[in-house]
Amino acid sequence: MTFLLFMLQEVPAAAERTSTAKLTLLDLAMKGGWVMIPIVLLSLVAAYIFIERYYVIRKASKEDTNFMNRIKDYIHDGKLEAALALCRSTDTPSARMVEKGISRLGRPLQDISTAIENVGKLEIAKLEKSFPTLATITGAEPMLGFLGTVIGMVRSFYAMSQAGNNIEVSLLSDGIYTALITTVAGLIVGILGYFAYNTLVVKVERVVFNLEATLTEFMDILNEPLKSGR
Repeated sequence: MTFLLFMLQEVPAAAERTSTAKLTLLDLAMKGGWVMIPIVLLSLVAAYIFIERYYVIRKASKEDTNFMNRIKDYIHDGKLEAALALCRSTDTPSARMVEKGISRLGRPLQDISTAIENVGKLEIAKLEKSFPTLATITGAEPMLGFLGTVIGMVRSFYAMSQAGNNIEVSLLSDGIYTALITTVAGLIVGILGYFAYNTLVVKVERVVFNLEATLTEFMDILNEPLKSGR
């Protein structure tokens, strides 16, 4: 009871001392201790992965609306070399799938379809490169923050135990807010990483949809001569 009364008496004085203090983000980061180092480094890695993958996936999702029409004309006219050249110059996941299909012409349709699907799977795997790393960072950052908080709390209570009867509220409050800095930092990076990861996943799903549509359209092109009796 005496300890609580002592703490209540110290609160106005502590508030008066801290009201004039101004903390910047750099100051807070420095007060977070060594745990802030991996948190900051991992956040930079996550940012790099997101930006790099975002532009790669964005490029892969761009499709030439006239591409399949030109492929259809080339195949119907028997200009397979021109069709292959068009695929190589287009340089997109869909174009590489179609290129594989054209190179397999003359084989059973099921074999052609399987070959195209395998190329599609490889293209998706390339787009999802570094996704596991980004997911790991997103999950690990909050835990690193909690670790920093626990370490900070242990240090605060150890300092209180060493202070004996000379305990001040500032000693406790400084230790607590310093310890919580790492939790805040870890949660911020984790939340942003979560949104970044799901943004990339949605974009990849759109690419998958485009690849499936390309496969269907290409197989229809191969079936058309059979339907028309050519």
